[in-house]
Amino acid sequence: MSKRWSLQLRACLQLVAFLMVFSSLAFGQVGNGTITGVVTDSTGAVVAGTTVEAKNTETGVVFHGVSTNSGDYTITDLPVGIYAVSVAAKGFKTYTHTNLALAATQTLREDIALQVGSATESVTVTAEASLLTTESAELSRNVTIQALDALPIIGTGTVNAGTSGFRNPLNSLLTLPGISSYSASNLFTLNGLAGSAYMTETMRIEGQDATSRMFPTIGVYAQTIQPSVDAIQEVAYQTSNYAPEFGQSGIVVVNMTMKSGTNQYHGSVYDYFVNEDLAAGDPFSRSGGCIVGPTGQACSAVGGSGGKFRPRARRNDFGGTMGGPVYIPKIYNGHNKTFWFFNYEEFLETTVYSFNDTVPTANYLLGNFSQISPVGNCSACAQLGIQTTALGTPKTQLDPAGNMMFANEIYDPATRAVATSGSLAGQGYASPFMNNMIPMSRFDPVSIKLITLFPNGE
Repeated sequence: MSKRWSLQLRACLQLVAFLMVFSSLAFGQVGNGTITGVVTDSTGAVVAGTTVEAKNTETGVVFHGVSTNSGDYTITDLPVGIYAVSVAAKGFKTYTHTNLALAATQTLREDIALQVGSATESVTVTAEASLLTTESAELSRNVTIQALDALPIIGTGTVNAGTSGFRNPLNSLLTLPGISSYSASNLFTLNGLAGSAYMTETMRIEGQDATSRMFPTIGVYAQTIQPSVDAIQEVAYQTSNYAPEFGQSGIVVVNMTMKSGTNQYHGSVYDYFVNEDLAAGDPFSRSGGCIVGPTGQACSAVGGSGGKFRPRARRNDFGGTMGGPVYIPKIYNGHNKTFWFFNYEEFLETTVYSFNDTVPTANYLLGNFSQISPVGNCSACAQLGIQTTALGTPKTQLDPAGNMMFANEIYDPATRAVATSGSLAGQGYASPFMNNMIPMSRFDPVSIKLITLFPNGE
């Protein structure tokens, strides 16, 4: 490859890298946490104009804030994660507080007390931040991905995992104090206020409104707006005294924060597998009997081996995640700057409709109904309890032409006529097909095509 082409290729790759970085800034995760506090010296006097750094320990990204004349600082738009807050000011020892866990929508208070000394000296605080919320009067609860994985609430079954059987992250509503009457279709009561998750709740994903307003009264559409469980980093429920911009919510504001790539490549593979062979049998039952399978209903007169009956239930909820820094060798190094994350999930379910239905017998498909009517051979009348005498016996019923009528007669539409005399004059009538059999020559061509679709007439 010539040097000219090499330079052009390098320029193209740099342009691609620039576009990737730009798009990551335009569509990246919306930070929804805040760290705030006041910077003071050892005497309690405020220290103004001091730069405060908050470093995300997983991504290496550093966020900055500056203390005001009153010593206050605020660093906003911080993604969920673990942070180290540090201050390096002239005439003071370097201050560092590590292991600060910042949750979704949380405002974390971190007051910084600097000690006089050289900047080469340091004061490191490792204690965890206070759990007491002092910066806001809102009532909220955060559910982490670790809790979603550990708690038995995100199952794969129609009872506890949504209307279609797949995992529903909104099941984490069950962890809230004051929740009751919750169903997988997201109808619930919270703190005594009843409603559905579409009329009284606001859903936000990465700061964007994702509340379903198309079907406000039908809980089955919950899954149209829910993200994949394995792509969620944290779910924050704000139930009272939340910020004015959430005023359209009547009961709860749901804030979902999605996962992000970090400086380390990481991923996962999963498959939530359901099969009746792994399930316990129904109590007070036995195997055998009639079981609906993929090819229809199979019945056993002896009851099988005597084990418990296991209804057919098969589901697979599978997928994987992957994330890390954007890295193009010799072109772009996104460590501490640019990250990517990918999630894929697919749900497969075998559904069997357990109802009985009938199809025409082989004779019926040929137009032969002679066995079910006295105007034919009536060979099945006794078995099916069909009346063999004229209708209305002993006071028989007559049609307008004076003919007796029998059960299950099939009348030939080509013989339709109107009576012209007698008490039934003016009424229509027709004659039955001979032997109660419809000649196939009279079948409509479309009907003949449809007959071929029936399974052997059995």
